[in-house]
Amino acid sequence: MATQVDVGAELEQYRKELTAYCYRMLASPFEAEDAVQETMVRAWRAYDRFEGRSALRSWLYRIATNVCLDMLNGRERRARPMDFGPAGAPVIENLNVPAEVVWLQPIPDSHLPEEAAIERESVRLAFVSALQHLPPRQRAALILAEVLRWQASEIAELLETSIAAVNSALQRARATIEAHDMAASDPIEQIDRELLERYVAAFEAYDIDALTALIHEDATQSMPPFDLWLSGRADIFTWWFGPGEGCRGSRVIPVGTVNGSPAFAQYKPDEDGGHVAWALQVLEISGGRIGEFSFFLDTEALFPLFGLPQRLDA
Repeated sequence: MATQVDVGAELEQYRKELTAYCYRMLASPFEAEDAVQETMVRAWRAYDRFEGRSALRSWLYRIATNVCLDMLNGRERRARPMDFGPAGAPVIENLNVPAEVVWLQPIPDSHLPEEAAIERESVRLAFVSALQHLPPRQRAALILAEVLRWQASEIAELLETSIAAVNSALQRARATIEAHDMAASDPIEQIDRELLERYVAAFEAYDIDALTALIHEDATQSMPPFDLWLSGRADIFTWWFGPGEGCRGSRVIPVGTVNGSPAFAQYKPDEDGGHVAWALQVLEISGGRIGEFSFFLDTEALFPLFGLPQRLDA
């Protein structure tokens, strides 16, 4: 039998890909980390009974799937503001934090494995959000089939069901996903670094002319935990230069990629001097312009994922 050190190394090589799988299932980097850790513990304890009857990778995915299904049992799906209805008017009266909503959370790409383009596309915020509309077992089947390229027979074995049941579940899942209108985004490799530098400069200067040139006319913006979302560059600017005027003078710091998209830490000016953490900005780029802003305001939870402080001194 392998030594304990060998077992740990054997399991550890799958951590990042299991994290990506559990994140797509759970839509939270923190829950994904918990699920993977529980998967590793269960695998460690059962390793001497594993005996190589199936591939180690398949066995780990079976454990991870069961852990995720347990975590999802009876729980509300994670949502984005767009799930609550049409876009709202850009007025302060529309700011509302709904009670008992569990929000979808972004994940740094550094927590995920190096993935092919099609797999990275399946971690985009819009796709992960669409996945949350599927029942958990359908969700698992679709991720295994579409992202990980498993055969229906392999999925049936993992889910302990028939191939016919898997194919039926996949058909329903694909129909649900297709019903969600997801705009295509530029692959991260094709995004012009200069565009992002121009965005940082324009946002920090609060230069409406420069920003206009960078943003699609039909762009959208969301700001969880508020359920308000905005549609159209005009409404976004009405917000930025109205209720959101406090963002003027912000510092915007690139933090790499999040959910396959460029991301920035935004610090608003603090009345006591310096700047205070305000949002993790995730931008969707299409056709060389910004098409979607997701401003995640829970900086106390999210900024530590990047080693970011909660304030910048003057």
